[in-house]
Amino acid sequence: MQKNRLEAFSDGVLAIIITIMVLEMKVPHEPTLAALTPIWPVFVSYVLSFVFIGIYWNNHHHMMHLVHKVNGRILWANIHLLFWLSLVPFVSGWMGENHFAKTPTGAYGVVLLMCGFAYWLLQRAIMADQREEGHLARAIGRDLKGKFSLVTYVVAIGCSFWNEWVSIALYAVVAAVWFIPDRRIEAQFPS
Repeated sequence: MQKNRLEAFSDGVLAIIITIMVLEMKVPHEPTLAALTPIWPVFVSYVLSFVFIGIYWNNHHHMMHLVHKVNGRILWANIHLLFWLSLVPFVSGWMGENHFAKTPTGAYGVVLLMCGFAYWLLQRAIMADQREEGHLARAIGRDLKGKFSLVTYVVAIGCSFWNEWVSIALYAVVAAVWFIPDRRIEAQFPS
């Protein structure tokens, strides 16, 4: 099968996820800067989640450049990733509305962990289908960034019940690591 429907569907779902997140931010009824103070946790949660969704879209987009066709295993792995990404608005809103309380902050980490795991499964499905070409396997190599992210999420989840701000900082570190463009996949693009 061609990959274009998978890409179009994924792009649409990610656009809807971002739209849902922004609609969760309630507009203050007063025209003062002070009226923004109560919503700062929701805004910070939104920004962090927007960055994560953008990172997933960017990496998904790059990864799909190395794919010529998809099979059922790849389609289901992609749906699995989209499922976990679709939960980001919920846990992001819960965390922001509750001012980064321990349980919502831990739940946010669980969803990020599952997103990372689902992305890893999608990579593995693509690599299994590309045995002869191996473009993606060459591009990600030992995948230190991916492994670092998953381990950091697990640590952050544990930290959320001790100090939720450490968890938020660890989530931001993972975002910063992925925010830096990854040239590994671009190096595999045909010239």
